[in-house]
Amino acid sequence: MLLSHLPENFTAVVIGANGGIGNAIIHRLLTDTSVGSVVAVSRASLSLQHPHLEALSADITTEQGRDALNLHLGSRPVHLLFNAIGTLHDDACNVQPEKRLEQLDAASFTHVMHINAATPALLVAALKPSLQGKHPTIIASLSARVGSIGDNQHGGWYSYRASKAAHNMLMKTLSIELTRLNKQSIVLCLHPGTTDTSLSKPFQARVPSEKLFTTDFVAQQLLRVMSQRTPEDTGSFWDWAGEPIEW
Repeated sequence: MLLSHLPENFTAVVIGANGGIGNAIIHRLLTDTSVGSVVAVSRASLSLQHPHLEALSADITTEQGRDALNLHLGSRPVHLLFNAIGTLHDDACNVQPEKRLEQLDAASFTHVMHINAATPALLVAALKPSLQGKHPTIIASLSARVGSIGDNQHGGWYSYRASKAAHNMLMKTLSIELTRLNKQSIVLCLHPGTTDTSLSKPFQARVPSEKLFTTDFVAQQLLRVMSQRTPEDTGSFWDWAGEPIEW
């Protein structure tokens, strides 16, 4: 069993099902005989089919998309909510990580903050009825080590760093509220390392091969990190190797 503290026939929701890490998490979950259903959410339709898979096409960055997910779930308790969406660069929106302060742009900054920080918190708010109660639940959202203020030694990437720092604060804050509503809740910010996905593709040239991870390896590691956490760890920040990261 991948997540031993979750019950038999547990319900998992994975946001970003067509992305590299989200898709790998889904494949791993579907090998677990304890899984009751995996609700896979993505903007585009999902080609994967499985008896325990429920595919939902929805844009979670919009209120309509979050409402669609809430409607799909009904009153079902959610035992695992895994958020894998995020942005670092977007040619369509003219978004690139800034190397210098004068490259900071208000529109790009707003776009990155909305997707990386506001959306995960709004998602949890929308699904609050399925997360509160007495059932075990893990809310895990992808963060990044560059969002650590204490670890920032190189500067640059203003919007991305700020969005992930804001993401971490929002997750920490909502973890406190959720503890009051569900004492078995565990809210985690997770750093996957440099993973071979479209997000990191333009920045892989200087990454040593042994530090560029496959999506399957990252999924395996993150599930292991989640399995080792308890409600006492709620509102914390961990890397793929199970080491805590300073805020």
